[in-house]
Amino acid sequence: MRDVSAKVSSLRTAVAAATLRASPATVAVVREGRAPKGDPLPVARTAAILAAKNTPNLVPYCHHVALDLVDVSFSFEMDAITARVRVVAVDRTGVEMEALTAAAVAALNLYDMLKPIDEAMRIEAVELLEKTGGKSAWVRQPFRAAIIVASDRSSSGTREDATGPTLASLLREEGANDVSLVVVPDDVGAIRAAVEGAAERADLLFVAGGTGVGPRDVTPEAILPMLERRLPGVEEHLRAYGQRRLPTAMLSRSVAGLYGETIVVALPGSPGAARDAIAALFPYLAHALDVLRGGGHE
Repeated sequence: MRDVSAKVSSLRTAVAAATLRASPATVAVVREGRAPKGDPLPVARTAAILAAKNTPNLVPYCHHVALDLVDVSFSFEMDAITARVRVVAVDRTGVEMEALTAAAVAALNLYDMLKPIDEAMRIEAVELLEKTGGKSAWVRQPFRAAIIVASDRSSSGTREDATGPTLASLLREEGANDVSLVVVPDDVGAIRAAVEGAAERADLLFVAGGTGVGPRDVTPEAILPMLERRLPGVEEHLRAYGQRRLPTAMLSRSVAGLYGETIVVALPGSPGAARDAIAALFPYLAHALDVLRGGGHE
């Protein structure tokens, strides 16, 4: 199975369909409720719902997803019955396999209940019609990024900085076409000066380090007076995401907001925190950049 632990839960939907091709006489029998085994539509609908719920038991690499809705409907053509399934969940992985499995099983149950009167039936066109949600639904736009690492030891050369390069690599993967990196000491004046300089050439600015409770952790104190508008949702999400993985993340004093037209995010100074931050905030911060540039909320 694929590891989805780093993903963020979001609204996921999928619509799939499966078509049973049958003789016009067989379709008429279903329409008129004259099938010898009883009405196949409610049976196929129930089977589809059960199939969606049990998809991981049938498709081994699928994750268990807490489904919020499985809606099954049927449409008729002269020589075909199509089962259409819509599945909805708020989870970390998509529900297209649940929709496809449910549609296929609906068609199988129609076939089973109608085979006494039509041996020439065939199931065809099991297909995904639509899916929404997840990171793949977002269109990425290039952006400029800047990284400030606040660390006494790294700025003095007594410890090699690993957080900055980790952040830079991850940001390039998310679409950053220009990434700058500077290391400064845990000093309010030094951090503020670095923010002022970096914001002139960056759309996104990350300040890594100095967000804890230690005596030299002063990054929030340096940044907060500079922020013209806070982004409390970003701060809350960062902490919530981190606490699901590491309880001590509750001690983080991460802050985020706007400095001019630059989004500034302060986060803990470790490669792990950097990876968590990018996983938690992207591609959603890219959407914020689009809105800052005058884009809509679609």
